[in-house]
Amino acid sequence: MEEFWNLEQQLENGLNLVLAYLPKLIWAIVIFVVGLWVIRLINRLVHKFFDHKDYDETLESFLQSFISIALKVLLIVAVVTELGVQSSSLIAMVGAAGLAIGLALQGSLANFAGGVLILLFKPFKVGDWISAQGVEGTVKQITIFSTKLNTFGNQVAIIPNGQLSNGSIVNYNMENTRRDKFDVGIGYGSNIKEAKEMLLQVCADSSEILKEPVPEVYVGELGDSSVNLTLRFWAKNDVFWPAHFYVIEETKSRFDQAGIEIPFPQRVVHGAAE
Repeated sequence: MEEFWNLEQQLENGLNLVLAYLPKLIWAIVIFVVGLWVIRLINRLVHKFFDHKDYDETLESFLQSFISIALKVLLIVAVVTELGVQSSSLIAMVGAAGLAIGLALQGSLANFAGGVLILLFKPFKVGDWISAQGVEGTVKQITIFSTKLNTFGNQVAIIPNGQLSNGSIVNYNMENTRRDKFDVGIGYGSNIKEAKEMLLQVCADSSEILKEPVPEVYVGELGDSSVNLTLRFWAKNDVFWPAHFYVIEETKSRFDQAGIEIPFPQRVVHGAAE
């Protein structure tokens, strides 16, 4: 009988405890659900704000990511506080957790710091074609921890910001113009002067190749089976590749018309004597 009474007393105490904390638990759940809805609303408003302002896309992407994470952290703090955790205890817990998380996530902190450095020094921006960490592609998005690139094959490459900020980066779009180098070999019996003039004329006939700086062509090497000419010219970034492929195709066509030989490796096979 006494054991039954003790069990009944414990159940009653447990029920009273649940009833005492139930309002806080329900209110914490309400805060959490409403908080998530408010965060999504704020994120949409921030996105619309940036859409109507002429800000750098890199800054927009970084700030949107940072605001979203900061709001979620504040929401968690509000929910935990509502459950009855004292502010002083919460601060101590956050400090201890922050130290533990900081030691465990050193790489993530380095990536965050790298994101800040990218935002401050702007080695590239959204829309630039870059080469970094063995990957080439167009910068699609810059978040607080990583940068997403669209590669030539339309794959998405995700590179941690820490590696980007500490490694070498080649930005092909930072300057408005680029210089191209085109090498072509002609036979030793061909007229070098005529071939050089023809290459310069190819550049002169193109509206995509800049006339200043002036295109240059010179003998780069006397090869084993050809005289190798080097053509250098400049083009704007947005028409660089069309200009590059134009020069290759037009050079072959005009050399063929002029009878200028472009040597290629040949192999002579002698049959066995009968």
